[in-house]
Amino acid sequence: MEDTKAKIEITDKVEGSEDNNSNFINTFIENDINEGGQFYGKKVHTRFPPEPNGYLHIGHAKAICLNFSVAERFGGLCNLRMDDTNPTKEDVEYVDAIKEDIHWLGFDWGDRFFYASQYFDKMYECAISLIKKGLAYVCELSAEQMREYRGDLSTPAKSPFRDRPIEESLELFERMKNGEFEDGKLTLRAKIDLTSGNFNMRDPVIYRINRITHHRTGDKWCIYPMYDFAHPIEDAIEGITHSLCSLEFEDHRPLYDWVIANLDFDSTPRQIEFARLGINNTVMSKRKLRALVENNFVSGWDDPRMPTICGLRRRGYTPKSIRSFCERIGISKVNSTVEYSFLEHCLREDLNENAKRVMVVLDPIKLVITNYPEDKTETFEVENNPNKESDGSRTITFSNECFIERTDFLEEPIKGYQRLYPGNEVRLKSAYIVKCTGCKKDENGNIVEVYATYDEETRGGNTPDGRKVRGTIHWVDAKNYTNATVNLYENLFTVSDPEADGKDFLEFLNPDSLVVKRECKAERSVENCGKDEHFQFMRIGYFCIDKDSTKDHIIFNRSVSLKDGFKKR
Repeated sequence: MEDTKAKIEITDKVEGSEDNNSNFINTFIENDINEGGQFYGKKVHTRFPPEPNGYLHIGHAKAICLNFSVAERFGGLCNLRMDDTNPTKEDVEYVDAIKEDIHWLGFDWGDRFFYASQYFDKMYECAISLIKKGLAYVCELSAEQMREYRGDLSTPAKSPFRDRPIEESLELFERMKNGEFEDGKLTLRAKIDLTSGNFNMRDPVIYRINRITHHRTGDKWCIYPMYDFAHPIEDAIEGITHSLCSLEFEDHRPLYDWVIANLDFDSTPRQIEFARLGINNTVMSKRKLRALVENNFVSGWDDPRMPTICGLRRRGYTPKSIRSFCERIGISKVNSTVEYSFLEHCLREDLNENAKRVMVVLDPIKLVITNYPEDKTETFEVENNPNKESDGSRTITFSNECFIERTDFLEEPIKGYQRLYPGNEVRLKSAYIVKCTGCKKDENGNIVEVYATYDEETRGGNTPDGRKVRGTIHWVDAKNYTNATVNLYENLFTVSDPEADGKDFLEFLNPDSLVVKRECKAERSVENCGKDEHFQFMRIGYFCIDKDSTKDHIIFNRSVSLKDGFKKR
């Protein structure tokens, strides 16, 4: 099996283009359903089978988009099935979260929702059938002994229980089911080939004893099927035509086919493998994501720094951006790493077209316009989105005091600085041109106020005399604003590959992955925004409302900056 890890080459494909829909999986399926193919005359049927032992991440999103989109492309069906064969860490919480994530992405399974556990009786019957055919036996080797007897490429595996009489294996397997043996004492193994060069075929375990209460079946079972045995049976029962799996299951495909071939099913699904998704500056292992949550390195599975779908949703990612990302990275047989900046690029494309514009000052300092009447307030109508006329406009107020960003004033400007400094003019976005006249400092020498005069002939940014003003800055009326907390998120890890060379990924946690800005000043209009709204904070980035935000305490999360760090190849 090819296990090359490379940087994926991304081109800016157009969504829905012919090239974008072409991949080796679609070619295989087309051949299968054409005349002479193994599924000629049948409806294409796929499935997405997550384990309900954690939250889905962006890698799962790729598999979701693939399975549901393939079914849609060929006019077929896609099932959602919870692969709950290992109750160790499974929970209803994860089942509900998985459903929510898939629906949020825009996919639906209709009435085709299943659990692997609903087939436990059938799987037990299948195991009995294999024993009766002489194709399975009860083994008493411990896990350590199995590893010891596994052999190598020049030495076959061995099991002293391989020739156990059928009736004896049937009796012992029944007693395993009845709870007469302790965990790990016995296993049921498929009788295949102890000399196989594929170690998955060297009499693999297909049932083990595990006394853990199952979230659906309770304590009915104390034996549970292994995934490699259960998965093909589930697919066959549901009439799946194409079982699309990640690349690590390529060496397991002979076992998948062996199980189907030796049981009495009308359906013979085909397993096809594709490379799973890797993204730099993050981790995708459920175990490692769980460690981040359980050790409080993040606030939960939906922390906006996490690569989980619920975390990306809370950060402000849209279904369209994630689906576009999954479609445009393509389907490959080679493991690859995609730059996180391309995921951001896909989000930025969507939000640039659809996010409403507002002005918010993150690090405020007061600008006093000394020649503007203190008792005067005027209004301006500004468009909500220059790319979307249907979003209409909003009213903002202007007075003699405004909040501006602290970085928009320098008492002694550096080369190329085009914002406020004594003697320089800038445009206040959508309002007036102002000229800086100086500043006020406190007893420690800190600047506490900036002073300027305005040109009343430049309302709306007009320059009737044609003079050039290079800088434009955003602002918020200091007499009509709302306070907000703004969470600024960066990558959770400081290095591209935090798992490289077997190092502890926790060593590379970014201490600046979250910066919280309090007492930010926002236009009053944000008080009426909806929970699902997205905004472009002018000159700063794209933001969304956090789920914990209230009208009395507005919280924004930065989704992505304005600057696009993705470079097309």
